[in-house]
Amino acid sequence: MNEKADMRTEADDGACPPWVVRGYAVLADGERGAVIDPEGRIVWLCAPRWHSDAVFSALIGGGGYFAVEPEDRWHVWGGYYEDGTLIHVSRWVTADAVIECRDALAMPASTDRLVLLRRMRVERGEARLRLSLDLRPGFGTGRVSEVRLREDLWTAQAGGLHLRLIGAGRAAWSGESGLRGGFRLRKGEEHHIVLELSTGGGTQQLDPKQLWKQTEQAWQRAVPDCSGLAAPRDARHAYAVLRGLTSDSGGMVAAATTSLPERADTGRSYDYRFAWIRDQCYAGLAVAAHGPHDLLDTAVRFTSERVLADGEGLHPAYTVDGGPVPDQQRLPLTGYPGGSDYIGNKAAEQFQLDAFGEALQLFAAAAHHDRLTQEAEQAVGIAVEAVERNWTRPDAGLWELDNRWWTQSRLSVVCGLRQISVSLPGPTAQRCAELADRVFAETRRRCLRPDGRWRRAEGDDGPEAALLTPLARGCPPVDDPSNTLTRRFIENRLAEDGYLYRFVHGDIPLGEAEGAFLLCGFTMALATDRLGDRTRALRWFERTRAACGPSGLFAEEYDVRQRQLRGNLPQAFVHALLLECAVRLNDASTLPL
Repeated sequence: MNEKADMRTEADDGACPPWVVRGYAVLADGERGAVIDPEGRIVWLCAPRWHSDAVFSALIGGGGYFAVEPEDRWHVWGGYYEDGTLIHVSRWVTADAVIECRDALAMPASTDRLVLLRRMRVERGEARLRLSLDLRPGFGTGRVSEVRLREDLWTAQAGGLHLRLIGAGRAAWSGESGLRGGFRLRKGEEHHIVLELSTGGGTQQLDPKQLWKQTEQAWQRAVPDCSGLAAPRDARHAYAVLRGLTSDSGGMVAAATTSLPERADTGRSYDYRFAWIRDQCYAGLAVAAHGPHDLLDTAVRFTSERVLADGEGLHPAYTVDGGPVPDQQRLPLTGYPGGSDYIGNKAAEQFQLDAFGEALQLFAAAAHHDRLTQEAEQAVGIAVEAVERNWTRPDAGLWELDNRWWTQSRLSVVCGLRQISVSLPGPTAQRCAELADRVFAETRRRCLRPDGRWRRAEGDDGPEAALLTPLARGCPPVDDPSNTLTRRFIENRLAEDGYLYRFVHGDIPLGEAEGAFLLCGFTMALATDRLGDRTRALRWFERTRAACGPSGLFAEEYDVRQRQLRGNLPQAFVHALLLECAVRLNDASTLPL
């Protein structure tokens, strides 16, 4: 038998069949994330942290899941997030009952201990529920040992983790299938299950009511009201997503998952459980547009620490605790349909000049709110030196492609330098302003066409949606004729049905090579508004924010024809740009662009 056959699990037997990406919801506490399918089964969870091995990996064809579901298979399902939180409620309607399961990763979180809360409640009628807990550490290769039950408390060991579980005292354990059991609830009755996984063995009391109370209070503190913004509920949801993806160490993962394909069977499946400097800056800039917030401070802290540590050797991505991203490798799993089973990310070794520009923009925004720390101010100097030595060097650019003289990378740097020159008066300001002028002049010489439109890169006249990002941030200045010409060209060549693609893939029609890129739709809204067309900007905003799943989560791409999400979930920078649009496109907003 081959290795894949040897790893056959309940997931392979159909216990957790795959769903379209838009059907999934995500729980997160900042240190790790859990993916819930439409039936309420938790099919993905890495422990103890984002970049750790998965203990539930049914999502990508591995072993392990956690289900609490009606025994009556004649039912319809639904679900929703409680406003301004990542507390998710799965809901089933059977012929005789209405049942809800409320799920959350408990907060405040710690790096060495996760607590998963599940509360079942019958709203109408009477229901029999079935519990299945199949813990498979090491992406399905490991097994659980030392399983014991004392009164209502299960304990076990699993791949170096200590397990404690309450609320399933009448269930039975099997070495092959894990924990199985069931219970009956009548109208108004509740049943709590609490799962703890820790590296050192938990000793705290697993009190469901207290844990729920602390979690609710943590979300109330984390997410501001957002009333008065465009789409306030979506803005609160964006805050919740960004908070859920941000570790106490400051690092924000790009997404909670790995290997959800951007396009079926094309080899474009990547691991996004790491913190990209660019994405971190996008999130910080979006929050700064709204006002001072802890997420701005954590973005500044993580980014400045990385710049101080690595200088001009800054990596595009790190683990959330600032460590190196592991080399890309494949697991012996089936993978999500149309995808593969990669962990690690080779893009972390690229040189991406625009990361320095985004970092400088973030530091300038923090200074505007008087939130620039001493360490961040030191990082400004190092970032400026890195730009001075490397701005003529070809880089991989925003889309992490081949090394070229990408226009967007240079304009991002110019934008950051100019904003710093305003935010930090003195010798630093003059130095940044002069450097910005040199970079901009040479970029114009190499990358501005004779007709006044920006090229994608030196020697490449094709349309490029990445150019909207610096345009939206203020570079070139709003009265520069190149802005309108470039924005119009991008819209004419890359828009379809109100959605925007990144660039043209040779002779392949839009929508066949890849999906519409949701980040680009939101940056188009910001750039259009900056050029004075609020009505058209709102159209872009509304169309793009409609491209989410029922849970309100966005992936990286959107298949316009099939109305499906593509890629890993939830994509942090898409939620960040939604939040910034909600701030900037508020009619009452007078915030500077």
